[in-house]
Amino acid sequence: MAYTVTPTPAGPIGSQYCVCKVELSVCGQNLLDRDVTSKSDPFCVLFMEVNGKWVELDRTETAVNNLNPAFAKKFVIDYHFEEVQKLKFALFDQDKSSMQLYEHDFLGEFSCTLGMIVSSKKITRTLLLGNGKPAGKGMITIAAQELSDNRVITLSVAGRKLDKKDLFGKSDPFLEFYKPGDDGKWMLVHRTEVIKYTLDPVWKPFTVPLVSLCDGDVEKLIKVMCYDYDSDGGHDFIGEFQTSVARMCEAQDASPLELECINPKKQKKKKNYKNSGIIIVKSCKITRDFSFLDYILGGCQLMFTVGIDFTASNGNPRDPSSLHYINPMGTNEYLSAIWAVGQIIQDYDSDKMFPALGFGAQLPPDWKVSHEFAINFNPTNPFCSGVEGIVQAYSACLPHIRFYGPTNFSPIINHVARFAAQATQQEAASQYFILLIITDGVISDMDETRHAVVQASKLPMSIIIVGVGNADFAAMEFLDADSRVLRSYTGEEAVRDIVQFVPFRDFRNAPKETLAKAVLAELPQQVMQYFKHQNLPPINSEPA
Repeated sequence: MAYTVTPTPAGPIGSQYCVCKVELSVCGQNLLDRDVTSKSDPFCVLFMEVNGKWVELDRTETAVNNLNPAFAKKFVIDYHFEEVQKLKFALFDQDKSSMQLYEHDFLGEFSCTLGMIVSSKKITRTLLLGNGKPAGKGMITIAAQELSDNRVITLSVAGRKLDKKDLFGKSDPFLEFYKPGDDGKWMLVHRTEVIKYTLDPVWKPFTVPLVSLCDGDVEKLIKVMCYDYDSDGGHDFIGEFQTSVARMCEAQDASPLELECINPKKQKKKKNYKNSGIIIVKSCKITRDFSFLDYILGGCQLMFTVGIDFTASNGNPRDPSSLHYINPMGTNEYLSAIWAVGQIIQDYDSDKMFPALGFGAQLPPDWKVSHEFAINFNPTNPFCSGVEGIVQAYSACLPHIRFYGPTNFSPIINHVARFAAQATQQEAASQYFILLIITDGVISDMDETRHAVVQASKLPMSIIIVGVGNADFAAMEFLDADSRVLRSYTGEEAVRDIVQFVPFRDFRNAPKETLAKAVLAELPQQVMQYFKHQNLPPINSEPA
């Protein structure tokens, strides 16, 4: 099978502003046995078709020695009613620790659309081999659940005096949490990590969606099973108990909830049997995990500002080779970038009045260089009405300024940061600022720009840089700290990555929506990240 691990695409899969998320649970039945001395160790990989290619989205954990696995790891996908979202579920037998799929034995696959799964809620289908024939008696079951309830539960759990299961040492305990399925069977929801060599384990706190754990019903009974881990997959049962989220929420830091772990077989056999240990719920908290859409629906406004590079390296705007030359179609790369980003963002700003600023030009009447001027030449009111207003002001100012230099970004970044800092005084998720800088090249004030970005990372603000022309944009890639943390010249680190850089040349021949998607790909995440970091819920949100 020619499967490869595809690098994560730069942009999101599908559009950003999805209506809801869907969680997919996967089980396998009667899988092919590829191991000689033991059973297969299956894991499932989910692919989505993007531009005619299968792109890996995620993969489950590996189930050791198990031909009928129920995977605890869920797949969460943005569901778009208006798109055909083709999915492929491929199962493999893990042979090595390699991430490369060709290193593992193929157990079969199943392809369908997300719409098919959602409309049926649960489907069971035959697994197929690469030649289209059935993979033995192998079947796959996929169940879908909408994650519209944004509550999450965080549990902190420990054990005390658990039964000793290992001959020469103590137990290696882990817990499994189950909820009742629609078919009356228990369905695995979460598996903790294994704590080695102890009868008094303390597991790491974990967070799961409340819908996953109890379908959002805090009174619903859930079952917790405790096992002693064995590397061959034959885990020894220690004990179990049933409880509810409502009961677990009684646990407070000062007074933890203690639940007896019972082994029914031992209970029947032994008269003086008490329990097989105690499971302690140290804390149980329900909170809301707000989405980008929650903040927008809650009334958060996206405040859009444009910064335009008028330095001499752009060329004379009357010369057709200039990046600022407006062609007979009435456009150029600067205008294309303004339209692509502006027409999406303007929907999120109620008054649609946008400041448009220029830098790197000499201005009349005294021809002093400015790195922060209103392109409508009204410094007290630099606002343009809608994207059309920005375009008109841009075209009108070109004949009246002299392109000069250097290319300084920090004044415009600091300008927007001052307004973002004012917005933080409201202590509400009401405004988030987006600065679009369109430039043709190398930054002259790199140290000051780095410092300005690091300071801005503490504010409700993101910076989008679109590079026009064919210059070397290495410095821009450096500011877009996707692979490492950006540092100021003082050594201070950015609190979060707020810069998204895109070279326009990559999109010259692409549909204009693709530029907008690439440029805005990280924005929803940045908005959520900022408000969550500040512990600010959406303005009109209900308590959990």
